[in-house]
Amino acid sequence: MPPRRFAIGVDYGTSSARALVADIATGEEVAASVFPYPTGKDGVLLDASDANLARQHPGDYILAFQKAVGRAVRDASRARGFSPEGVVGIGVDTTGSTPMPVDRQGVPLALQPRFRNNPHAQAWLWKDHTGWREAGRITELAAEMKLPYLAKCGGTYSSEWFWSKIWRCRGAAPEVFRAAHSWTELADFVPAWATGTLAPETMRRSICAAGHKAMFSDAWGGLPSKGFLRRLHPDLADLRDRLYTEAVPSDHVAGLLASEAARAVGHAISLALHPEMEYGELSAYLS
Repeated sequence: MPPRRFAIGVDYGTSSARALVADIATGEEVAASVFPYPTGKDGVLLDASDANLARQHPGDYILAFQKAVGRAVRDASRARGFSPEGVVGIGVDTTGSTPMPVDRQGVPLALQPRFRNNPHAQAWLWKDHTGWREAGRITELAAEMKLPYLAKCGGTYSSEWFWSKIWRCRGAAPEVFRAAHSWTELADFVPAWATGTLAPETMRRSICAAGHKAMFSDAWGGLPSKGFLRRLHPDLADLRDRLYTEAVPSDHVAGLLASEAARAVGHAISLALHPEMEYGELSAYLS
């Protein structure tokens, strides 16, 4: 009998992440684990003075991968025929649009000490609506310039999406906007972190996140034109050069599991076996 082969799915929701180990031949669920995000209220950073604000700490995404995948692999190890070497792929899905500002290496600004407590340097969760004015102007300008950018998404740009959030950051927190070399969707960040390919210009970008959320299409040369973005704000036009020129569907491989991520999962398995270890010790391990 050939050895069993397995896949791991990691689902990043609004308040928690789930990992599932499945037999790829039969679809049998071998093990599963849930990790609630530890930062904020039910994993969300809120602001009592602004009901439209909803952010998340990017460090929670890394912890979630470690803990959820680690526990799922640990539990799967009790199943007959399972071994970590039999895992042939890991798939990731996330909320969106959930972009975050990053440095030249692709590391989220929120992981830097000076931005740790700055809400604008965090991941802008899908349900953050602070960019509603910006979204309205994007919709108006696309219609005014008779551009097709919104033709496939109902003709209206959303405050939940990529450009409205980034433009809002430019107005609300120019110091964060200036410090950001680029911006990365959560859907792209997790696979890039896990495969050690975080550099913004070279990481794989998901066409799902890039499509209607960033108005990306090969039909008009990728992202919206610099002329359109300059009409919104010159800094958005400049940012375009530091984003991406290609986006791919989910049948493209993001990369191979990096040694850092593999070690982190192994460490998380140890934590799952020794629950007396404190959250702070894992945070120290991360840093």
